[in-house]
Amino acid sequence: MSATPAMPSFLMDRLVKPAALALSIAGLPLAAEARTDRPALFVDVATVVPDAVFDVRYFGSDNFVGMRVDGYTAARCFLTRPAADALAAVAAEAKTGGLGLRIFDCYRPARAVAHFARWAADLADTRTKATFYPDVEKKDLFAEGYIAARSGHSRGSTLDLALFDRATGADLDMGTPFDLFSPRSWPASDAVTRAQKANRERLEGLMVRHGFVPFEKEWWHFTLKAEPFPDTYFDFPIE
Repeated sequence: MSATPAMPSFLMDRLVKPAALALSIAGLPLAAEARTDRPALFVDVATVVPDAVFDVRYFGSDNFVGMRVDGYTAARCFLTRPAADALAAVAAEAKTGGLGLRIFDCYRPARAVAHFARWAADLADTRTKATFYPDVEKKDLFAEGYIAARSGHSRGSTLDLALFDRATGADLDMGTPFDLFSPRSWPASDAVTRAQKANRERLEGLMVRHGFVPFEKEWWHFTLKAEPFPDTYFDFPIE
């Protein structure tokens, strides 16, 4: 009998068993093996892609939790050097088309992911539902893969981003805003216009050409295919 192929880590991160939710409710660590050191391979993306715009949503309150997220003590973006270099190539190609990169999140500490889990377990807190998850019940966010007990962001080679017009500063219309938990945010969704879908395809094409893999439920989410820490999660704070 042939062995069952191992599931890619970026998919495993999205499949959360009920036990993971129980751990989050109990306040137990969801990434017990997360490293708290910051390896030299992590770099500040602003030093590699200086003309990117950094709109770090989890440093403020404009996010689905509705407050600053644990682990974000500065509006900075860290990635592993291979991911940052690949992103620089994306930015260079985008610039030739008059576009720039707006970055919402990069490396995400494991403690931030645990904060998301605690928020998701508090079903009474629906303050941000109308803005961030109008099409999904909060109790289903885990099961439907929008919130996970572990995140590829914590491995340091995943980021969330959009494109903007360098001449006007306006974001390209992707049909839904960043972090809208909805089937409408799926890259292949037909609930958006042809022009909006073309903008999503433009972003995806740029990222894929430079070694990133998209996520089928979020048009903004990409992971470096050859990530240097495919099985290692980190929990150093962003400061």
